[in-house]
Amino acid sequence: MIVATAGHIDHGKTLLVKTLTGVDTDRLPEEKARGISIDLGFAYLPLPNGELIGFVDVPGHERFVRNMLAGVCGIDYALLVVAADDGVMPQTLEHLNILNLLHIQRGAVVVTKIDRVDEARVQQVGEDVTALLSATQLAGATVMPVSAISGAGITELRELLKREAASSSSRANADQHFRYAADRAFSVAGSGTVVTGTVFNGKVVPGDKLVISPAGNEVRVRGIQIQGKAAQQAVAGQRCALNLTGTDLAAVSRGDWVLAPEIHHPTQRIAGRVSVLASETQSLKHWTPVHLHLATADVTARIAIRRGESIAPGASAIVQLQLDKPIGALHGDRFILRDQSATRTIGGGVVLDPFVTSQRRSKEAREADLAALEQPTPEATLAALIQLGKPIDLQRFETLFNMPAAQAAALYDKAALAPLGKDTRVAIPRARHSQIADAITPHLQAFHKAQPQATGEETETLRKQLAPELSADAFGTILRTLADARKIETSGSIARLPAHSTTANSADETMWQLVKPALETAGFAAPQIKDLALQLKMKEPILKDFLYRKAKAGGAEIYRVTPDRFYTRGTVAKLAATAQATAQAQPTGIFTAAQYRDWTGVGRGLAIEILEFMDTLGVTQRIGDTRKMRKDFVPIVGTADIPTKPLLAAPRPAQLAPSSNKPANQQRRPNNSYRR
Repeated sequence: MIVATAGHIDHGKTLLVKTLTGVDTDRLPEEKARGISIDLGFAYLPLPNGELIGFVDVPGHERFVRNMLAGVCGIDYALLVVAADDGVMPQTLEHLNILNLLHIQRGAVVVTKIDRVDEARVQQVGEDVTALLSATQLAGATVMPVSAISGAGITELRELLKREAASSSSRANADQHFRYAADRAFSVAGSGTVVTGTVFNGKVVPGDKLVISPAGNEVRVRGIQIQGKAAQQAVAGQRCALNLTGTDLAAVSRGDWVLAPEIHHPTQRIAGRVSVLASETQSLKHWTPVHLHLATADVTARIAIRRGESIAPGASAIVQLQLDKPIGALHGDRFILRDQSATRTIGGGVVLDPFVTSQRRSKEAREADLAALEQPTPEATLAALIQLGKPIDLQRFETLFNMPAAQAAALYDKAALAPLGKDTRVAIPRARHSQIADAITPHLQAFHKAQPQATGEETETLRKQLAPELSADAFGTILRTLADARKIETSGSIARLPAHSTTANSADETMWQLVKPALETAGFAAPQIKDLALQLKMKEPILKDFLYRKAKAGGAEIYRVTPDRFYTRGTVAKLAATAQATAQAQPTGIFTAAQYRDWTGVGRGLAIEILEFMDTLGVTQRIGDTRKMRKDFVPIVGTADIPTKPLLAAPRPAQLAPSSNKPANQQRRPNNSYRR
């Protein structure tokens, strides 16, 4: 449990912590000299069960509220300290307002210096503070009168804190991605950069690779210390020191997060609900300059309120905060707003959407989205987003709520969502997914009937007609699922039914009855289109159009193997079987184009083109100037008998040797290699 003090200067906060823990939290020479706290101080109270209560002692002077704000972020329990002789003072009120705006719900009132006044005064101060708390998150808090000088009430206070620590359950955010707010950074000889701070989410162990945000510097955790002792891990709700490698001292400071890469998402525009203190004398207007304090960060910003509107004292509204420099923030983070000169607290609020974009959207769409984000739980938010009828950006949702993948997947499954997309993951209801998928096949049937000679329909046209709310990436996921189930076929940007043929008409069928025998007779040495046209006494453009349509049609009866050569499916299967035989004939299973040329009996150039086509099918794999069989060809192109010998006999040595009656420059060279 992490406990923070709060209260006016010189009301005994530091002495109280020292009396409880034995640690003087005033560590700076200036603090010692002036007798006041200037910066944050830290101490620990060991518990019998081995756990620790961590104390953050904050300065009470109005000039150091910035430091106080860095100390009370991420705490579990507050001790509002009020001196019995002074009673409620200005900083008592401001600190209480800050605790209330940060939604601190657990705490106690400690009335100090009771040795200086009578019992009636102690009782009066207690009643005053109790009345003050009645309208805050700390309403009903226990009042503990104590004296750090005489020791009166200290034992009772210590026992109260122990009971509170024992009743504290582990934080619900312990299973999230790691997030740690740094409040101090320094260098240790022999160790390097060390930061201290509070673990907001998740856990950390030595060796973890993290990011300093918002800068984005990657670091590794070299070691962890809790209360000055080495630790094997630190979890949400603990204070610890991290020894980091990969960064120097200048690259990390108070205000930075040290966090998991998955949630590193700096922002300069935040949408949130802002509440203005009832004690303010003026309404908060559009574009008011403010200081925004979130976790340990302090940045200047401007309030963007809807044109012509303002936020009256005691009221709240959803606004945008335009920050002057980036910070890290997630949904649910609490923040404090102080005036431009940083002299008074004017309000605070909660982050709803830290990833607001400049994209123009309708007023209704923005309000509906933010209303969903105001729901009390991620489950309720997801349900509200589903009702909006838009695809849900899963990466944004998971980052907003710092939700690990497994937890998110379980939530999507429970909500009956169907995740889609590769580049950008989105989700739609499973019912809508089924509706889209079921509409694609009949739509393509109607398209093929209306345009029988078209290869298929453009997938972008299909998307706009059937699922305009989806991106091309998300719609492509549905198409791939249908293609895997062999309900449709996709080729490039075209979708079609597997049974569709662009040549399924009488004229094309007549032409196919002429072309098919000619191609089968040609075997491996298929003629070029112009030669085939001459052979069949056809016009070359008509034959070319037919062959291209036939090759693109479903069923793959012919393949376009080279730019102007087409082979029947059966011939391609035989070519693949011959490649298999060529590979099997080699001791290593690796063969050259020249060896394949000998097995097929075609020219070297055509052999290379055929092998390149086999590469595209996934039948062969090129390795430099050689190849090997990649997978079984039968599922790809069909069955064929594997030949037992090459069609061309290996050249005799005498044919490769220089002829004795020819000049040297006319001697024949062996053709056993190639270059692309």
